[in-house]
Amino acid sequence: MALAVARSLGSAPSLRSAHELEDLEQELVDQYALALAGSGIKDRHVDAERRVPFGFVRFLGRPIWTAGPEDADRFLAGLRRAGQAHSTVQFKAWTLQRFCEFVTARYQGDLHALTGHVMVQLVDEYNRPARTDYGAGRVPPPAEAVDHLFDAWREALPEARKYLPAVRDYVAASLWRRVGLRINETVMLDVRDWRPELGTHGKLHVRFGKGSYGRGPKTRIVPAINSADVLLEWWFAEVRHQFGDDWDDPDAPLLPSERRDPDTGRPTRAGVEALRAGLAGATRRWLPTWQGRLAPHALRHFCASSLYARGLDLKAVQDLLGHSWLSTTTRYIHVHDDHIEHAWTSANARTTSRLGNIERSDHHALEPEDESRRARHLEVDRDAPPPR
Repeated sequence: MALAVARSLGSAPSLRSAHELEDLEQELVDQYALALAGSGIKDRHVDAERRVPFGFVRFLGRPIWTAGPEDADRFLAGLRRAGQAHSTVQFKAWTLQRFCEFVTARYQGDLHALTGHVMVQLVDEYNRPARTDYGAGRVPPPAEAVDHLFDAWREALPEARKYLPAVRDYVAASLWRRVGLRINETVMLDVRDWRPELGTHGKLHVRFGKGSYGRGPKTRIVPAINSADVLLEWWFAEVRHQFGDDWDDPDAPLLPSERRDPDTGRPTRAGVEALRAGLAGATRRWLPTWQGRLAPHALRHFCASSLYARGLDLKAVQDLLGHSWLSTTTRYIHVHDDHIEHAWTSANARTTSRLGNIERSDHHALEPEDESRRARHLEVDRDAPPPR
């Protein structure tokens, strides 16, 4: 995407025509786009954000600096009446809010000098849409159902009509289940990215992780816990070389396709849709009650939930999944309804144990006269009011 070269807003002493007003609006949006690009956001995302203020101006029919929150109310309500998705309305509202913050922070003085107006925040706490994913998480199947699916899938592999693609799809889905990889991250793994010599279990170098807010790839190191190391060792020892002689080429795809590159004759990289179809077919066959609902990302949720339930702390789950914010990770944790009671019982057990140890050590340390003083103190405590 090519961005226009924006001049200084203060370079024009006054605005005399409608054309000059349009140029000023264009200039503000271009400066906003340049700032986004400077922060490292991808061109595709910058272009999507750039369209939002222009769409609002077309709806408004007058310069954007003359608008108020009530105009944004009508704009957002119109988007909903037009049938636009909740996520689309949220994106446009949040983008409009960021644009107003940008203009206010950088050009409020210049804008007032040129137009006599000041920019106000169009999207506030009253009309700002809430996150669309609240209450709409991908709740995964229970552990028993997932175990049944993968056990049946594994046992059926030797009789698969196309053995190699079937095993590849099983390995990919197992990585989603065991260490919470995203499907795009899985597709982009190369042979070099499996590092069995690192750590206790070996590690996967995820070089194409999802960057937040449209930024480029975010890398991370994923330990091959939860038996992922056993799975990958088996894959490389028994299966990967059957796809072609590139099994020891560091740049070869870890999960190849049966298709061959016409120039090199080597296997190409498996595609997202092929791996997605593999999971869908297995679900349809061995877990039909979840047909159409068990997507690759739901297994990522299952991984987070199951590891957390087994005692992995929330920060460790965050690092494993590659989330920038702990609040994102919390939406991946789906626990049983009685998890609060279990946590309360465990916390009380730990507290009781610590207090018991303190009581025993204090008892041995007290002299006879201290014992009588302690008894009098406890009698006073019995008459104290209950805690609120």
